[in-house]
This record gives sequence, structure tokens and C-alpha cells, in this order.
Amino acid sequence: MIELPPEVHRLIDSALTEDQAFNDPTTQALVPPEIQGRGILRAKADGILAGLDVALAVFNRVDNQLVTKELLQDGSAVSPGTELAVVEGSAGSILKAERVALNFLQRMSGIASDTNRYVLEVRSVAGSKSRIVDTRKTAPGHRYLDKYAVRMGGGFNHRLNLADGILIKDNHIQALKSQEMGLKEVIQLALAKASHTIKVEVEVETLDEVREALEGGAHIIMLDNMPVDMMQRAMDIIDGRVVVEASGGIDHDTVRAVAGTGVDLISVGALTHSTTALDISLDLEFS
Repeated sequence: MIELPPEVHRLIDSALTEDQAFNDPTTQALVPPEIQGRGILRAKADGILAGLDVALAVFNRVDNQLVTKELLQDGSAVSPGTELAVVEGSAGSILKAERVALNFLQRMSGIASDTNRYVLEVRSVAGSKSRIVDTRKTAPGHRYLDKYAVRMGGGFNHRLNLADGILIKDNHIQALKSQEMGLKEVIQLALAKASHTIKVEVEVETLDEVREALEGGAHIIMLDNMPVDMMQRAMDIIDGRVVVEASGGIDHDTVRAVAGTGVDLISVGALTHSTTALDISLDLEFS
């Protein structure tokens, strides 16, 4: 098992408290502590595994006497019936931890699975080198885990947080337009004030803004909510001079066409804000 950072352990504790795992009257009334069981985590759908270490940490947090064993590693492809891990020990402890463990595992595996689908769709485009990246549209408190799951699905991470880089968005631009600054000047101001270790990215919506962004010296240009034909014209204007990201409303129906324009990055907010959990169960066995 990998060593989980403190923020994940705090999240696990918060989830267990929310579920009142240490105050379960059903298990306390019906399952004597001496009953021993063997829980098997199994996939019930095709997908990519992510979050197994987190799920097993939940069991160990409820009862450190439980014995856990990984049968697969995160990033593995799974199908219905695939056994993922085994948890052995007090049946009551396993039952108390079950829901929280599965909530983490199903969400993270769902993110990894959907990310992988996007990655494979982009790879199917001849000559494409586009990378699928996530956004900061994550479940509150789950950002580390959501972005880890994206990596397990073959995607890449955008900014982890606001401190990771300068991203000039439409509201920033509008705020400075009120001070009579144009886009070029906004970019140059950001560059002048930025540390040499930080890149400056700017969001643009028109071809004129693409030209201004180039003149301003932006390191990365984000083509926001552009139709594919306009995106292709923007790529012709940029002509390989800076890194280009496509963003806004991109889904499984459009991602191949976007990749075909030659953009470097394709950001998809739905990876983490609208994920569908992968169906995974825990089956208890008794000798």
C-alpha cells in the first residue's frame, strides 16, 4: 500500500464520522464481535481501478486488526467479477467500514474509467498528441483524490490549486478592462509580477484575442468554448509558438474533432464534477 498524505487521512476520518461508523446500532445489535468474516471487493462493471489504498485504509481506520490484501494495483483494467482486494477479521468491523470504503473506491474508479475513455478516444485520432487534463471542478475536500484518479486513468493534472500558476480568465480580464487595460496589457502585467517559475495562461474566446495573447507573450493560450472550425483557425494563427489548451463543453461526442485540430491539452471538467461511480461491491464470506 502507498503512504497516504495527512489530508486524505483527515478526509477518511471525516467520512467515518459523517457515517457514524463507530456508532452503528444495527451491527452492534446483530453481529457479535467474535464472528470473523472475509470480505471480497469485486468489480461489477468494466473500468479502471483507482482508490484501492484509500478504501483499505478505511477498513484499517475502523479496526487496525483487520488484515487487508490488495489483489490488483490502481490503474488496472477490471471487468465484472474481477476481485480487487480481500479484508479479513471482525465481520462487524468490516460492515461498519463497508459503505465509506466503497464510496471512495467507486468514485475514484469512476473518474479513472471516464478519463481512460477520453484518453483512448484521443489516441484514436491519427497523429494526435493531445493530452486529456482535468480542472479544479472537484468535490470539495476530494481534490487530491480526484486528481490522483485522473492520473490512474491515463490523464494529466491541470492546476492543483490557485497557487500553481497564473490563469487569466474572463472575469480577470473584465475587471481590468474597467481600468482601461486591454488583453495584451493584462498579460504583460501578469508576466511582470509573476515569479520566473510560474507560467502565465490566458483564456480567449475570439481570434482577435488569440492575436493579442500572442503579442502579450502568454506562455499558454486557452481556447474557451470555441467551435472546432474556429479552433482550427486559431491553431493556424498560433502556428506552434505557444502551448494551446482547448476547454469548454468538450465531451465524448466532440473530443476527437478537438484533438484533430492539434491542440496540446484538452481540459474536461466533467471528469471530476459529473463522474459516474464504477459499480463495485463487497461480498462477505464466512467459514
